[in-house]
Amino acid sequence: MFLFKLLLKNAFRHKLRTLLTMVGLVVAISAFGLLRTIVDAWYAGVEGSSSTRLVVRSNISLTFPLPLNYAQRLRAVEGVTQVSWSNWFGGVYITERNFFPQFAVDPATYLPMYPEYRIADEQRTAFLRDRQGVLVGRKLADKFGWKLGDQIPLRGTIYPGTWTFTLRGIWDGAEAKTDESQLLMHWAYLNESLRMRSPRRADAVGVYIVGIDEPNNAALVSQRVDKLFANSLAETLTETEAAFQLGFVSMSEAILVAVQAVSLIIVVIIMAVMANTMTMTARERLAEYATLKALGFSPGFVVRLIFGESLLIAAIGGAAGLLLTLPLAAAFRSAVGTLFPVFQVSSLTMALQLLAALVVGTVAAAWPAWRMSRIDIVAGLRHVG
Repeated sequence: MFLFKLLLKNAFRHKLRTLLTMVGLVVAISAFGLLRTIVDAWYAGVEGSSSTRLVVRSNISLTFPLPLNYAQRLRAVEGVTQVSWSNWFGGVYITERNFFPQFAVDPATYLPMYPEYRIADEQRTAFLRDRQGVLVGRKLADKFGWKLGDQIPLRGTIYPGTWTFTLRGIWDGAEAKTDESQLLMHWAYLNESLRMRSPRRADAVGVYIVGIDEPNNAALVSQRVDKLFANSLAETLTETEAAFQLGFVSMSEAILVAVQAVSLIIVVIIMAVMANTMTMTARERLAEYATLKALGFSPGFVVRLIFGESLLIAAIGGAAGLLLTLPLAAAFRSAVGTLFPVFQVSSLTMALQLLAALVVGTVAAAWPAWRMSRIDIVAGLRHVG
């Protein structure tokens, strides 16, 4: 307790300098945490993917559809337990700024493959019965203030025209990483409209979602599927849901690397600032450390004083920075809306923030502690004059 009081008094001997150093730490640690959370948000779709779902798409591009009759052939593949499909709708709600994912799906086969979507039974039934009905995630409904029975108009881009849907259900994610920012509509309703407007585009799907019996057989089942449609007019590329999501993340890989680099640079900069602070502090107390050694205190005691003071400042600044990250992340989440379906500060990020603060405190004290442990008592005492 005595040592802690001594460290606390030493740390705030120059209050302005210590407070400014702490402010720098708070800014650096909170920025580090926020940037890491942004990177985690990019990978949230990958982490939330299922190991028992595969995605089958055209091996040319996602923009090339697959025939609807592939569904029956996929069900016959060994290892496949469920088959469903979806199309990207790409409609605009009021303005282009209100972007959110919209998929036309086959509800009877699609919903059983996504048990992480928790939907009330009566809402599920209402959606299945209403071909113009839609399901949305809780986050999306809260953002726009939608309630059951509301009319949702979407201006088609891929599928021209104004489409009006009725909100029949709202799902809650089983876990925090479950995406709650999507809208699901009936694929059959979309397909019927295409048959009348553009028959050539009808009876085609964007991707197939395939359920498998054993996650370890994902690669084997993928090979069987792609081999089945090899040399056909619409060859396929089958991959795990995680790999499919990573394909989109990889498009922004350079940006993610830059964000991670910036987060580390911020920590290095504050490390240099704090090292300068501790060096100035040690130089000012040169005579005090020499006196302690003259009174019989070991060099190790002097080292503990310097490291203790540095770690105390780093711990207070790091803890404050961690606490500040939480409201910052909440404000950022509100600002970006559905751009990041899952945006939360993970326990790993908070642990890394505290670790970064302690590393800064340790490295900043290393040089002055080594110098002060080796000072000559006579030279140090002369420093008084």
